[in-house]
Amino acid sequence: MSNRQILQAMSGLMAGMFVAILAGTVVANALPRIIADLGASQSSYTWVVTSELLAMTATVPLWGKLADLFNQKLLLQLSLGLFVVGSLVAGFSQDVVTLIISRVIQGVGAGGLTALAQIVMAAIIPPRRLGKYAGIFGAVFAVGTVAGPLIGGVLVDTSWLGWRWCFFIGVPFALAGIVLLQRTLKLPTVRRQVRIDWLGAFLIVAGVCALLIWTSLAGNSFDWASWQTAALVTAGVVLLVAAVFVESRAAEPIIPLDIFRNRTVSLTTLASFFVGIAMFAGTVFLSQYFQISLGKSPTVAGLMSLPLIGGLLVSSTIAGQIISATGKWKIYLVSGAVVMTAGLGLLSTIDADTHFGLLSVYMAFMGIGVGMLMQNLVLAAQNDVPAHELGAATSVLSFFRSLGGTIGTSVLGAILANRVADEMAKGLAENGIPAAGGGGHGSAVPDMTKLPEPMKNIVEHAYGVATGDLFLIATPFAFLGLLAVLFIREKPLKTTSGMERLAAEDAAAAVTVPAPRDGSEPGAPDTAPGAAGLRKD
Repeated sequence: MSNRQILQAMSGLMAGMFVAILAGTVVANALPRIIADLGASQSSYTWVVTSELLAMTATVPLWGKLADLFNQKLLLQLSLGLFVVGSLVAGFSQDVVTLIISRVIQGVGAGGLTALAQIVMAAIIPPRRLGKYAGIFGAVFAVGTVAGPLIGGVLVDTSWLGWRWCFFIGVPFALAGIVLLQRTLKLPTVRRQVRIDWLGAFLIVAGVCALLIWTSLAGNSFDWASWQTAALVTAGVVLLVAAVFVESRAAEPIIPLDIFRNRTVSLTTLASFFVGIAMFAGTVFLSQYFQISLGKSPTVAGLMSLPLIGGLLVSSTIAGQIISATGKWKIYLVSGAVVMTAGLGLLSTIDADTHFGLLSVYMAFMGIGVGMLMQNLVLAAQNDVPAHELGAATSVLSFFRSLGGTIGTSVLGAILANRVADEMAKGLAENGIPAAGGGGHGSAVPDMTKLPEPMKNIVEHAYGVATGDLFLIATPFAFLGLLAVLFIREKPLKTTSGMERLAAEDAAAAVTVPAPRDGSEPGAPDTAPGAAGLRKD
């Protein structure tokens, strides 16, 4: 395909990815106002974010498997349709429970977009050329991440619009994506018998959800050491062990276990998990820090995140261009992991009095590191697997990156709530204010515009100290990601697309099929395992 054909085909993909990113980022700066308006708690604040991440994480492997069995364009359009439904329900929510349910629907759609967009890219673009286009996707990611908080902040600060439009605004982009995909994306559909491992899919989703619900609620709704913890952890482990047993025997497993025999896939998966922790921790909790600890409006909080997103945009774009030109990619993975670890370490020093200039440098470091790592980990894995495993490998990486983000957000959110409560109790005691007079601010997200000055200072200090502690906890995980990247073996980037490689693999499989015992003609394409008829859709 020419560059023009690839860009045309990518137009709908970019619209879809922009929508998926917008779903998470547009509410980042609006969440404190939304939660305060709905009268919810810090636990609910975390759940509004976590519910979408949980649904996205749990469904990514299923979407990846469906991509190997059904028309990928139709699946992308279905994902966007689910996003539209979730957005409309969220916009009309009257309580936090309805809002969380709508975020689950959005998460299922976002899971499809996250997995399928990268699978389609690998199908139409050779790995050697993929770095350049991955840079474009990095730019879309950066624009969506920048525009989301800014748009959300402006909508919240505009009295005649309000936070509900944070959800409505993504609908036209999703509808445009559906139309663009229909007009520009032409993919071959594999014609073969479809067998979906529904039992494996159920066990994977149920096991992951049990563990994620535990990490979300532990420390808030119940103690880490409690019967609820024992029940959820036991259920999650038993379900996942059963999933491994079922997947090892399924004809069409949702997650092919033998894919982890590939060293590159295993190490990039591990690194993606740690990148997810860093990426989501930065975008979710920094917005709350800007508004509560630094006392900024939602709009200003969005502008303050520009150094983080600018670093991500520049590093992903430049690294992608250089990788396409030189074919060398490992140096950027290692450099990105080093810079990301350093950025998290620097962010662990912040508090309510940190100068914004210094904070900007810290955020830029983190953004540069994440930008060099995120897409290039996928590139390394896609380059090292057979074409018929592209969907599985891509969805596994997306799954573990989302899993890292979900667990990171849940656990760090619980730690934040406890640290804030401790710091506020200490501040109240030091100022001679009875704890009962705190009004429950240790659990509820405070509306800073309504607090008296002494209480406002206590809250700002508490959130400043607690946010710094979160990044301190995240730093060792980033270092573990660096260790994983160091052991990845660099291999030359392939110069053929996924579709071309799949056709070659199918042709080779057809030729090497042994003569059947019934005496029929050997090597017939319709009897060869893996052989498939292709048609354009």
